[in-house]
Amino acid sequence: MVPKPYPTQDKDVWDGNHVKMPFSDQNLYPVEYKEGMKSVDKRWDLIQAKLRTRFCHPRDLKDAIMQYNKSYISKWDFTAFNKLCNEVLERNESKYLLEEVLPKMVELALKLPHVCTHPIPLLKQNMNHSITMSQQQIACLLANAFFCTFPRRNARTKSEYSNYPNINFSRLFEGTSPRKAEKLKTLLCYFRRVTEDMPKGLVTFTRQSLKSFPSWKGSEKLLPRLHVTWEGTIEADGKGMLQVDFANEFVGGGVIGAGLVQEEIRFIINPELIVARLFTERLAFNECLIITGTEQFSDYEGYAESYRWVGSHTDSTPRDAWQRRCTEIVAIDALCCRSFLEQFIPGNIRRELNKAYCGFFRDGECPKNLSAVATGNWGCGAFGGDPRLKALLQIMAAAEAGRDVAYFTFGDSILMTDIYEIYKGLTDRKFTVGKIYALLEQYYNEVCKHCMTDRPTITLYCFISNILGSDPEFDTENVRSPGPTPLPRHGPNLSGLAPAPGPGPSSSSVSAPSGGNSGVYSSDED
Repeated sequence: MVPKPYPTQDKDVWDGNHVKMPFSDQNLYPVEYKEGMKSVDKRWDLIQAKLRTRFCHPRDLKDAIMQYNKSYISKWDFTAFNKLCNEVLERNESKYLLEEVLPKMVELALKLPHVCTHPIPLLKQNMNHSITMSQQQIACLLANAFFCTFPRRNARTKSEYSNYPNINFSRLFEGTSPRKAEKLKTLLCYFRRVTEDMPKGLVTFTRQSLKSFPSWKGSEKLLPRLHVTWEGTIEADGKGMLQVDFANEFVGGGVIGAGLVQEEIRFIINPELIVARLFTERLAFNECLIITGTEQFSDYEGYAESYRWVGSHTDSTPRDAWQRRCTEIVAIDALCCRSFLEQFIPGNIRRELNKAYCGFFRDGECPKNLSAVATGNWGCGAFGGDPRLKALLQIMAAAEAGRDVAYFTFGDSILMTDIYEIYKGLTDRKFTVGKIYALLEQYYNEVCKHCMTDRPTITLYCFISNILGSDPEFDTENVRSPGPTPLPRHGPNLSGLAPAPGPGPSSSSVSAPSGGNSGVYSSDED
């Protein structure tokens, strides 16, 4: 049974602390009649009238949407949607989309006043707050985003929502990039699925804002157990773990624009994540967003320009007592580096440690009940991060938060070997997080601070390896050389999904990701 909304009648709130809904009596629209008379009418009445039109041609979607967004007639471009219908899809597929899928999406969108009856609070900066919604409510909200009905959310600058991500899908319809067609196919797969068979679970969105952080230089924590592999993906092989979204400070990044890398891909194959953009203010340096319970609806292949929608996905992830999928995702945004060297500045090192720690930390939870972190090259694409530095920082933050780490290098076997070797050297010497932090400061002062080139001549890992090798108490033979290593019979403790906010229970245990001995390094110490 689909959860029933509470309260049974919608409560209209139009203020600065809640989402301004399309059906609000305060959402007004100027209308000029043929006789020259002018009035102000409810915009929701206009939306209902225009969306109930018959869709026979791709331009009919544009015509309907522009009737209640007239100030953007010269700005919004529906080229991508037209190209999808006229060039990408087969004729029968396009006909089915226009005559079957879109009308069902309209029906879903117009249920909004009856499905989302409680005002939706904005998750503002410096708040610790959770919102739990049914999958039906999320689907209804996303259908409205598709039809661009949300008021006050179209202006990109100098608006009351300028510190929030955009939510209306207008940018998804524009341009000629093949990316857009694949993104549209992925999202329309979701809408087709939910209009045919509405899922019956819940999803929780939690903004976590921390006021205090560890003393990194004084930390006595040892590094956690590590599983590193060049094979697999976070979403497919990190089941039961805390899965990291390499986020933009505006969650979702370019998901309804041109972006199509790690975060955007995750948001379109799990489209329920997109609704977070409706109410989540830009993340501050001390904040993260935790999402529990989203469902995967699509399979894909490729990345960025090579991304392709493969087909519908059946998510078999079990549900918890709240009927949420046992999938926990955390959005943490890395620093965007203007130069390679600036990421090694101690202040920036601390910022990244604190951000990762914020994402991994759960107040009041015993470390034994926390799942491993499934992560990878966080902030290492367009943001310019060094994957070797970011790997070490995330492992350090996980140590302080009491979690093990499963690290996916996304096909880079050299990076896999490098991470494992430096990890093995540090753990064999029993280096604490504090001592490693001191090494990072030393590297900055001795190598980066006065560097006259774009990149230092001595890499971070070479610097650390030289220090470890020069220590007479350090046995360099204990560092495992590159090459295949057997996967332990029992991998690191990667079991248990961390409980989401509220009384939701943990999931059952899962094994460490596998994929062939040549693609995996794992620590196996207790």
